[in-house]
Amino acid sequence: MKLRRLGLALAAVRDLRELRAPASAEELEAFETDVLAGFVLARASAGLADGTIRGDVGNLEQIRTWFGRPLWDMEPPDADAYFGRVLRGSPSGTRLARSQALTTYFAFLELRHKIEIHQLTGRVVDCPIDEMNRPRGSKDAQLRIPPTSPEVDRLFSGWAGDLAVCRKFGPTARNYTAARLMAGVGLRVNEACRLDLADIKWDLGRFGKLHVRYGKGARGSGPRERMVPLINDVGRTLRWFIEDVWGQFDDDHTRPGAPLFPSERKNADGSARRVGDDALRTGLAGAAEVHLPGWAEKLTPHVLRHFCASELYLNGMDLIAIQEVLGHSWIATTMRYVHVHRTRVEDAWVAGQERAAQRLGGLIR
Repeated sequence: MKLRRLGLALAAVRDLRELRAPASAEELEAFETDVLAGFVLARASAGLADGTIRGDVGNLEQIRTWFGRPLWDMEPPDADAYFGRVLRGSPSGTRLARSQALTTYFAFLELRHKIEIHQLTGRVVDCPIDEMNRPRGSKDAQLRIPPTSPEVDRLFSGWAGDLAVCRKFGPTARNYTAARLMAGVGLRVNEACRLDLADIKWDLGRFGKLHVRYGKGARGSGPRERMVPLINDVGRTLRWFIEDVWGQFDDDHTRPGAPLFPSERKNADGSARRVGDDALRTGLAGAAEVHLPGWAEKLTPHVLRHFCASELYLNGMDLIAIQEVLGHSWIATTMRYVHVHRTRVEDAWVAGQERAAQRLGGLIR
């Protein structure tokens, strides 16, 4: 009544957007392909690394293959069936990755294509993952207890002895040097593969530094650069490798982009290619099998990275400095890399037993 006295009235509002006829199967298939391409482009524009995007798309394709229809048709009961039956026995990391990829994809659909999907199919986009069926758990890295310092010393001593008698000196010395970097300054194997000769900055700091240009970014955000000091005598190992070994792979140290760790394979111009991570992993596994058989099939480049963190901490380096060396975004990640023989619980128990014995002795007296 008040609205009418003011000269106002309610009116029917009609959506002026064009109404489309139901789409054909071919049109829906083409639209679904375009939507996925747009999702990839959007994630790339957000700065995510190619590997992260490929992982998300791979997870979406796995779900799409099981579902048999466009993912925007999924409802909570479909997600219940997939995560509750199909992935029931899968590792928690797999379940979480699939769930997160699906949630992110539906967020993209709602923001960019909700109206189009409704016009084409009559469906209202709504994420099938909710608080009732969201996979629980954590994607924290598994606990990797590294070998002891004497064990690692035995590995590298035996490996160094092999250099005098091995059939292929160059590749063996290269794999040995790369493993020294992993154990000494905590390089990831992929970071070692992508180093150039020019990334060694001999004149920086007290020992020289490595410019790691392709460090792992947080949450798949792409390369994260850092400078790593050449501590733990890795600088001396690098000098030996460059002066006495590198020339067996290539004869031009000054070539732009010359890899620090070359492959035996050649480029079209005759220069050495960059070594792959498989060669470095295989070299480490072979050395461990011979010189540290108790760690055969267990000693990986990442375990050497955990060894590096633990040794730095035992030798007095604080966690913030270790975080900087390893290139972690969060100190909590660094803390999970440190494995030392702490005895706080045992010490507290012994102290409690001593106090109890003293009290008992006082009562007897």
